[in-house]
Amino acid sequence: MSRIRIDAVLIQAVIAGALSFAHLHDLAAAAGQDGWKAWAYPVSVDLLLVAAWRRMRTTADNRAAWAWFIIALAASLGANVATAGLLDLGDVPAWLRILVAGWPALAFLGGTLLVHSPAAAPTETQPVTAATLPAPSEPEPAPDVTVERPPEPPPELPSVPAPEEAAAPAPAPVTAPTAAVPPALLDHARKLADTHHATTGSRIDSATLRARLGIPAPLADAITAQLT
Repeated sequence: MSRIRIDAVLIQAVIAGALSFAHLHDLAAAAGQDGWKAWAYPVSVDLLLVAAWRRMRTTADNRAAWAWFIIALAASLGANVATAGLLDLGDVPAWLRILVAGWPALAFLGGTLLVHSPAAAPTETQPVTAATLPAPSEPEPAPDVTVERPPEPPPELPSVPAPEEAAAPAPAPVTAPTAAVPPALLDHARKLADTHHATTGSRIDSATLRARLGIPAPLADAITAQLT
């Protein structure tokens, strides 16, 4: 079982609050506020002190909270000093009766301003400028493709047949070698063909592929043959 620690500061606060509470009650009773009204005055002063203190702890601009805290503290200290023998409680002056009678309205005004005032001013909306907008994404460039041209066949020289070879059959025509297609170029051409088919609904032809890639006609024909 934990022991209850006696705090000297808490004891001092209880004593100061009780004495201040009693002095405010005595001053209000001497100013003509008898019965339960005399007990309501110290409660009003203490509540205004608490409201002003809470406001000072929760907001940055606490000038108004400090003003109401000083007003409530002056009322509490004034009652303590007035009831210490410096004031004849049997003959309270008229100006003090006026202050005591007007205190409830003043305390209500201060408490309302402290509780219902906005804690902080609304932040201004930052205007949207061109600098705050995200930069548009640039399209990815097409991969660099090196087109390899097939070697051109050497020109054929006309041969003069010998007299004994005049009746020999003519040689078969030589066909041009097929163009070699790099894999990267073939993949890029396949993407273009898929896009063309999805857009137009027809397969891409050799002329269109040649215009898109900027390659020679034999290489375009070889790529088109491999795409079908």
